[in-house]
Amino acid sequence: QLELVESGGGLVQPGGSLTLSCVASGFALHYYALGWFRQVPGKEREGVSCISSRGQKTSYTDSVKGRFTISRDLAKNTLYLNMSNLKPEDSAIYYCAADYNGAYYDYFPPCAGRFQYSGQGTQVTVSS
Repeated sequence: QLELVESGGGLVQPGGSLTLSCVASGFALHYYALGWFRQVPGKEREGVSCISSRGQKTSYTDSVKGRFTISRDLAKNTLYLNMSNLKPEDSAIYYCAADYNGAYYDYFPPCAGRFQYSGQGTQVTVSS
């Protein structure tokens, strides 16, 4: 059974940092494009950052460029999102997600909210 479990969220002051983790079980990360998404009540889920299945390509939404970094540790089957210089508008539930397409050597779908598998999310609150 494929499962994604996020952790690392919490309350942080503006300008602070957090690292989110997403542990995958039931599948190997390197076959899947992976992403971090976030959602606040009343709004659509937003793609924050994605990484291709071979790890050769990454993307970031404009509002987080230069502040967030996506990475993965294949040995630990874990996806990370390092977040720095956090702002109140970064507050949201953050989800990791995975998407598979064996037709591509380095699968890199649009970083939108249509990945096949998603975790339950972890809350990030940026507030003083």
